[in-house]
Formats: sequence, C-alpha cells, structure tokens
Amino acid sequence: MTTARPLDDLLSQSDIQGKKVFLRADLNVPVTPQGTIRDATRLDRLLPTIQELSDAGARVGILSHFGRPNGEKNAAMSLKPIAQTLSSILNKEVSFCADCIGHPAMTGMDNLAAGELTVLENTRFHPGEEANDEAFIKSLSAPADAFVNDAFSAAHRAHASTEGLARFLPSFAGRSLQKELEALEIVLAHPTRPVMAVVGGAKISTKLDLLFNLISKVDTLVIGGGMANTFMAAKGIAIGRSLCEESMFDKVRDILQAAQDSNCEILLPEDVVLAENFADTDSPVSCQATEVPEDMMILDAGPLAVNKIKVAIERSKTLVWNGPLGAFELTPFDEGTKIAAQFAAQQTIAGKLVSVAGGGDTVAALNHSDAADGFTYISTAGGAFLEWLEGKTLPAIDTLQHNRLDKRLG
Repeated sequence: MTTARPLDDLLSQSDIQGKKVFLRADLNVPVTPQGTIRDATRLDRLLPTIQELSDAGARVGILSHFGRPNGEKNAAMSLKPIAQTLSSILNKEVSFCADCIGHPAMTGMDNLAAGELTVLENTRFHPGEEANDEAFIKSLSAPADAFVNDAFSAAHRAHASTEGLARFLPSFAGRSLQKELEALEIVLAHPTRPVMAVVGGAKISTKLDLLFNLISKVDTLVIGGGMANTFMAAKGIAIGRSLCEESMFDKVRDILQAAQDSNCEILLPEDVVLAENFADTDSPVSCQATEVPEDMMILDAGPLAVNKIKVAIERSKTLVWNGPLGAFELTPFDEGTKIAAQFAAQQTIAGKLVSVAGGGDTVAALNHSDAADGFTYISTAGGAFLEWLEGKTLPAIDTLQHNRLDKRLG
C-alpha cells in the first residue's frame, strides 16, 4: 500500500520556520445548547500535531467543518467558540479568521508570527466545500504553503478541505491520522492470527458491507445487539417482541453461507437477557436463546454467551470491535458489553491481544464499560472507520497517499 508522507517529512525541512501550513482538523465536536463542549476527545488528539507544527515555527491555519450549514453562513455553527476552547486547552493564543477564503484568510495567515495559530471559519459555509469545487479549492489553498491532514473522521468525504487540498498542496499525514491508519492496518491488513471481530448494533441493513468484508478477513465473528435477533429469527428461532429486520433474512443466510465458505466461525448468543419493555429494570430475566417468551424482548447477551465470547477473545491475538452487545444505555442490559469489553482490555494490557475499536456507539459503550483505556486503539471516527472496515477506499486518504507534489516548501 502507498503510504502518506509523515509529519516528520515536513518538520525536518530547513525552511519550515515561518511557512504557512494548513492543518485539516475535525473540530466538529458535540456542543450543548449553551455552547459547552460535551466531549473534547477530538481536540485532545489534535494537540501533538498542533504543538509540533507550532514548535517548529510554522504559521498554522486550522481548517474544519462544523455541523450542516448547507453552504450558507450560520452564526450558530461558527468555529469561533472552538478557537477559544483550543486556546484554553493549549494555554496559548489561538486567533480566529472570519472566513476560510479570500481577504480574511489571506491576511489572517499573513499576520501570524512563526509558531502562531489561527482557526479559520467553517469550511461548510461555502457550497464549494462539499461539492469539492475546483475554483473553491484554489481559493482555499491560496494562503498556504503545505497541507497536513489530521482528520481521519472526515476522510471518507471527497470535500475540498479533505481531498481537494491534497491535490493542490504538498501534503502530509498528521500524528492522529497516522496512528489511525497504522491501527487499522494492524487489525485488517497485517494482523496476527487468530483474528476476531465483535459487531453489534441495532440493524444489519446498516452493516451489510462490513459483515461481508470481515467474514473474509477474520477467524471468529461475534454478532451482538439487535443484529443477533435478526440472525436468530432467520434461522427459525422465535425471538418474542425483540427488534428484528425480517427483510434481511435472505441476506443473513447469504452471510452465514459466506462465513461457512470462508471458514469463519459466527458466534450468536446461546442465552439472552430479557425484559417486557425497553427500559431500566431491577428484574431482568435470562433464558436460552431458543426459549424466548412471546411477550418478551431480547436486550442483552446472556452470561453463557458472554463467557463464550471471553473464551474466543482469550484464544485470539487480534480483535476489532464495533458496536455494543446489547442495549448498553439501559441498566442492567449493559452487563454483556461491560464484561466482554473489560476482558478484552485485560488481555490487551497483559500483552496477549491487539485490540482496535470504533464507529457508532462503540466509544460510548467502551467508556461506559471502563474498558476504553485498556484497548490498543480507540477510533473517534464514525463513518470513516466503518467504511475502512468495509474495505472501501477513503477519498481523502487515497489522494493523500498518492500526493507527490514537490515536498520542498516555498
């Protein structure tokens, strides 16, 4: 695989001092109606790249989208408050440019001293961003000498600030993006076997490509959450009032056949935890997966099923995890995810397992389980993480890896 030029290739250049570098970040963090950032994980992961560029004396302009303003200016989606938060986190001044193109961007970048930082306004305030319009890319790239992409979470979008700039400027991979690519390479491209995947979530229809791709790459595939209900129902097992996609039964059979052809073991829960309603309860009911009453719904994997998952984790060397095993947002239906995730973390800490997780509710589920810190790598990307696992080409990564513009600045 062609690799992107690492940040070190830019930092080692003798003329980096005072050069203008655009850093594509993902500042699209969750914010409360009062303007408080609920989770600054994405900002924290940017810090190494920002700090190294600043320490090297580059003049750094930070680009990002925020929300869905549909190509129009929207004060509620301005990046100005994020710039102020970054300033607090870095404990240094971070200025703000009122636009990402034109006079504000040009003067904003020109006015920076060596090592100083500025955040440019939301790229999605312009329709040319999502259209990946050539004229907009030219305007966007005009103030910069080089481009660093550190926004893996936006890499599946062929937008001007992700894919476009990598065609117009000497381009490099930031620290966070490089770690993400290395982690995914470890679990899917060059894994140590046996390889295991845990895939949970509500609907099979949203993860068909993922399941078919993983079957050809892993030795054991655990199916959890509402997806497991559909698998069991497709096999003729009564699942009561549980969430189920009947329209997916033929696809399930195709998946099961493909798994058999690929010698991939699929683990479905042999016992389950039930409730009458989708709500917290102090009195859950456990039973064999084949004995679910008509008036009950499956909300978690049972203790026997979780034990079997632990055994599979113990015999594996590599693990990729996407999605919870049950309705982890409800008590006590978070137990299956908690126990399995904590065991995976323990195996990782003991040096027996390489574990990578991400996508959808996965980060929240592993944080809730107090297991995230034990995993080898947790991806904060949603769609990009899933599309990579599905075997799809990510436009921004593909262009970044094939960018061979003159690496000399100026």
